[in-house]
Amino acid sequence: MDEIRSVSTAKLPEIPDNLSIPQFQLDVADLTRPPRHANIPCLIDDATGKQVYFEELRSRTQGFANALSTLYSIGEEDVVLLFSRNHIDYPVAIWAVHRLGGIISPANPDFSRQELEFQLRATKATLLIIYPDALDVSTAAAKAVGLPLDRVLVFDVPNTSAGNLVTVDNLVQRGLRVKAFSERRLRPGEGKTKLAFLSFSSGTTGTPKDVAIPHIAVIANVLQLAAHSKLNEDYAEWKDRRYRPGDVAIGVLPLYHIYGLVVNLHFLLYCAMTVVVVPKFNFEGMLKSIVRHKITHLMLVPPQAVLLCKHPAVKKYDISGIRYIMVGAAPLSDEVNQKLFALFPDAHIGQGYGMTETCTVTSIWAIEHKRGISGSAGQLIPGVIARVVKTDGTLGGYNEIGELVVKAPSNALGYYSNAQATKDTFVDGYVRTGDEVRIAPDGELYIIDRIKEIMKVRGFQVAPAELEGTLLDHNDVSDCCVVGVPDDYSGEVPMAFVVLTVDAANRVKGKPEGLEGIRTSILKHVAGHKIGYKHLAGGVEFVESIPKTPSGKLLRRVLRERAKELKKAPKTKL
Repeated sequence: MDEIRSVSTAKLPEIPDNLSIPQFQLDVADLTRPPRHANIPCLIDDATGKQVYFEELRSRTQGFANALSTLYSIGEEDVVLLFSRNHIDYPVAIWAVHRLGGIISPANPDFSRQELEFQLRATKATLLIIYPDALDVSTAAAKAVGLPLDRVLVFDVPNTSAGNLVTVDNLVQRGLRVKAFSERRLRPGEGKTKLAFLSFSSGTTGTPKDVAIPHIAVIANVLQLAAHSKLNEDYAEWKDRRYRPGDVAIGVLPLYHIYGLVVNLHFLLYCAMTVVVVPKFNFEGMLKSIVRHKITHLMLVPPQAVLLCKHPAVKKYDISGIRYIMVGAAPLSDEVNQKLFALFPDAHIGQGYGMTETCTVTSIWAIEHKRGISGSAGQLIPGVIARVVKTDGTLGGYNEIGELVVKAPSNALGYYSNAQATKDTFVDGYVRTGDEVRIAPDGELYIIDRIKEIMKVRGFQVAPAELEGTLLDHNDVSDCCVVGVPDDYSGEVPMAFVVLTVDAANRVKGKPEGLEGIRTSILKHVAGHKIGYKHLAGGVEFVESIPKTPSGKLLRRVLRERAKELKKAPKTKL
């Protein structure tokens, strides 16, 4: 069998290739989209309760675009980097830049200065929009890359200082008083090549790379999900429909992450639902939000699902109104799945699968069933064509194991500034996922293992090569290899195998306390340069040498197995 297609009978509508994302979201009506009633807000700010309705969202986008065009000359192909937590003006910033023909590059607001510098340099961003708590990191990184501080803007947060920076709301208000730009209109077919996002991913190997996502990719994935979900169709009783106008979703997934950006924001707004915007995840805070805003839909990653099943605070809150839970970004164990099913007996619960390179969802559980099959990542959504490539290079059929390779209208164009990585991952219109899978005859997709090196820590990608580069900057490290080790909460966490320099080895020879001092120093070194989920939570193990192939390639699989054995072994004192 050469190709495996979606078993869904849903018909994928024509995907417009001449619309920008804000034109699709804000300007164009179609038969697939449910009508949004005037009394249903698009967004609610979790902390303040402020509600933003459709026309205000549209006008604020217009106002901000006016200001960016007039005062900052943002235009064709300019990159604006969003270094921010979730904020009700996050989509306003995105769509205003898109209306001007610019490109958005979202970044993790907890990045260190060095990590932010890397993304600023890689994207050549000409404007930086930040959350107030990132003020110090942002200004330091901007100075380091030569970005003037008057090109740093800040989202408005009540009772929080913006320093001397201009705020987004101030610019929106100024922009609402004038019409100052001519909107960028796409020619027929241009949506397939016109860039909308540079979203960072580690791909199947190596350091983070900027994924080039065109406007049509986001639009396509929204329409694919809508078709799969029979959105706006009378396919079931109202109480059993998965996405309904007026349903309220938690917006706790970070919007810089492709899952939060496309599914939690763009798709749910397309569904005429309300998204409660939460700046930063706090579990008990999320429970309070569920009660306060009468939230019905949860979009989560596995660690959050684990807390939902096991945290004692759950018993203090009435969360019986939850009618939908989607878990994505990493596989969920059968144990947690069954606990979720028991905790919410009437809710739609299941998993989805996707990646930045496919501009999000490739598979999700079938609309015909409230419950996804435990262990399955769901069924391919309409428009996706899959191949299962076996280790000998031949194509597998149903129930055969191999690497998942997918073609979809939502696929990204490649990596913005890395031709070799693009050549390795984007092949003849297909994306090599680096995931080993099995597809059953009923269309269910099962993730067996990861071929790629990338770790998934709490749903976030962590590239071993990136951490290895940081480790090699430590004075006592001569060689190293980082692998992921299983962890009940995070899924897996990074662990480092380290070879000491000759000087360091001689210095601590016969001195266990000296070795522990170096271990502590290495852990602090990584923690000082990397965001929290990239810290070496799996520990540091000293070895005499790193196993490699004759050509010098790290035998990461060997050390991964060794790490698992070390974690099983009882601890001994030095």
